[in-house]
Amino acid sequence: MTPVIEVKGLTKKYGELNAVDGVDFTINQGQCFGLLGPNGAGKTTTIEIMEGIIKPSSGQVNYYGKTATTTDISQQIGIQFQHTALQDFLTVKETLTLFSSFYQQTISHERLIELCDLGDFLSRDNRLLSGGQKQRLLLALALINDPDIVFLDEPTTGLDPQARRNFWQLIGKIKANNKTVILTTHYMDEAEQLCDDVAIMDKGKVIEQGTPEQLLSRHFKDVFINLPKEDIDKQIVAENNWLIEGNKVVISTSTVEQTLAYLIKQNISLTGLHVKSPNLDDLFLKLTGHSLRE
Repeated sequence: MTPVIEVKGLTKKYGELNAVDGVDFTINQGQCFGLLGPNGAGKTTTIEIMEGIIKPSSGQVNYYGKTATTTDISQQIGIQFQHTALQDFLTVKETLTLFSSFYQQTISHERLIELCDLGDFLSRDNRLLSGGQKQRLLLALALINDPDIVFLDEPTTGLDPQARRNFWQLIGKIKANNKTVILTTHYMDEAEQLCDDVAIMDKGKVIEQGTPEQLLSRHFKDVFINLPKEDIDKQIVAENNWLIEGNKVVISTSTVEQTLAYLIKQNISLTGLHVKSPNLDDLFLKLTGHSLRE
């Protein structure tokens, strides 16, 4: 099967800075592909090269097995940019009409309104939209030409938890229509919820790639037991080489029952105990040695 997108040896230099440094990955039809990493990792630059907005210093991006020009792909892709200014004094409905005029082929407004849940604020001025409403409108604009491939660049940054969850449901609807979604995010719960395949970037390079499940099983065999720091004697922590993170002690173990039995034997209170499976935040910390959101 020919991948929808192939990124080969992609680099982008700004003077001495390698913003993108030899990036390779492939994306298949109907996938939600996550490009993950902290701010400054090179995610947005990589996406902008794929979208044809900027040119690479070297390497190439193939669409359906062929090197594509900006003209070739402009009608096939939809883009929700990280920062987009909407026209003042236009309503949501008028904005849909304006953007429809930019394309040869468009999806019906009725379908867009239903898909992106715009019905409650169609007559509202763009300036009066909440953060979640604005993101739903921007998603509708990215879908207005009925693209096969949709780019979403950190679409939920700044949204409250409820608005983020609502947006995740919209992305699920898009995937259900066999669209290919490329998502950049620094929210790892978002990636685990939405992405079929992920590439983790740091300092311009892809440092790991695979499904979230593959990556976690590849790098972790243990689970984490968290306990309040004040409930455990410092000497016991030192003897067992347990980690202290903030106000908690973190115990990594592959045998939870045996570890709990040991804690009880040491008369350590289990009040406040929390057992946690590793997630992509933990993986990033392990791979890069620094917090994902630094």
